[in-house]
Amino acid sequence: MSTHHVRTGIREVLHRTRGRAHGPITRLMSPGDLGRLAKPFVFLDLADFDGRFAPTPMDYLWHPHSGIATVTVMLDGGIRFAETTGREGALPAGGVEWMRASGGVWHTGEPLPGRTRVFQLWVALPPELENASNASTYVLPRDVPVEGPAQVILGEYGDAKSPIEAPPMTYLRVKLGPGEHWIYDPPKGHTVGWVAVDEGTLRTPSTSIPAGELAVFESKEEPLDFVAEGKTSFVLGSAVKHPHELVLGSYSVHTSAEALRRGEREIRRIGQELHNKGILRG
Repeated sequence: MSTHHVRTGIREVLHRTRGRAHGPITRLMSPGDLGRLAKPFVFLDLADFDGRFAPTPMDYLWHPHSGIATVTVMLDGGIRFAETTGREGALPAGGVEWMRASGGVWHTGEPLPGRTRVFQLWVALPPELENASNASTYVLPRDVPVEGPAQVILGEYGDAKSPIEAPPMTYLRVKLGPGEHWIYDPPKGHTVGWVAVDEGTLRTPSTSIPAGELAVFESKEEPLDFVAEGKTSFVLGSAVKHPHELVLGSYSVHTSAEALRRGEREIRRIGQELHNKGILRG
């Protein structure tokens, strides 16, 4: 199975990592390391709550963000969530959460009983959105559009378009059967490209990327060519390179020191409200 493409050439893998594991969560990319190469994709966690580690109750996990959007892709199981946007509920396997923190949001969550696996991504926002009003979208599995082997989480692919209003970029979840061949032809200008594999092994023309690994490709517009070694599942991101520096706070990513100050001022204000209501614990 493959897409049609006209460009030729091989994109080599520039960096590979298995990240750093802390309990059930493996951090594959952060704004201070590979996020600077893959921006606007600046952070990626692969979480596997398989019962070996007792989950922390969500009342103790409130934390803030500004300047970014978080994108949660449910691989297996489910999570409960709550936000200071007023949204709360549960997201099942196959669902997608987009929380645009922008000027400031606090949120929390916990896995539902049983095994839960999740990819959580942070996206750096452009200046016009990094201190704007927050927004969130929750997409149920039946509403995630599909094109060939790909679920379209953000952006467009083929004739499918995500219902999430996000800055221009493409984020896909792809499932391939043993030996299946798939070519991803990125939109014009998408020189950023990366994959993270959660099941099986993904072979490129020059290397193999096993489950648990993230690979960032060299900065080109050429297609990405894959063959699955066994049943394989992965996420893929492509975009025009985010042209701004990453100015970092504890849970925030902005394009300037002033934008960061504005974001952190707002999350301090919201945090004080949560403290006054007795919501913040620990």
